[in-house]
Amino acid sequence: MATVEEEFAKLQTSGKRPLAGQSLANDPENPAPYERPPKFTSVHKASEYLWESFIEPTTYTSLMETVSDGVPIMDIVQIILFTEFQNGAWNPDLMIMLFEPATYMIMALAERQDIDMVIYNGEEEDEMDDQLTLGSIMTEDRLERLKKSKQSGMIPAGMLTPEMKQTLEELPEIEINEPSLMEAPAKKEEQSNSLMARSTGV
Repeated sequence: MATVEEEFAKLQTSGKRPLAGQSLANDPENPAPYERPPKFTSVHKASEYLWESFIEPTTYTSLMETVSDGVPIMDIVQIILFTEFQNGAWNPDLMIMLFEPATYMIMALAERQDIDMVIYNGEEEDEMDDQLTLGSIMTEDRLERLKKSKQSGMIPAGMLTPEMKQTLEELPEIEINEPSLMEAPAKKEEQSNSLMARSTGV
């Protein structure tokens, strides 16, 4: 069973990410999605897009199953944001700016379902996993705030808009009893059925 870290490493070496100087050799008439102007240029609009995709019924259930399985939320966010970057949703700078609010969004959804969650690898030992690429932007203060939010069940002001809070309260309860995105497929072919397989809508 592939972990999120293995999925991310696979993505990095798959040839689907830009290499240094690659844009100089690419066909300017057929740019890759990440070479075109990004779909979103503001944290607000991009956050709304992420929230709407997170609460889409199928994605919502899949996210909660994955969190319930003990997959660190920051690992999930890392995969989602990088995949959306590849699809042209935002540039690297905005991707980094979205990391913290996206983490709180999924925390809020997990809290709504009363799901025990893991924020990041090494959380109990107060050590950040060095392999968490995007997680390296999180300062100790931010990590401490994340942990306090998890303990209190309170999301810091400004992380969720009033509209997000309203829809959060209206979300139905779901049963966490179906195979999750992170589980191995039943067939012999080892195909990843994870957040990495979703090219859009997440």
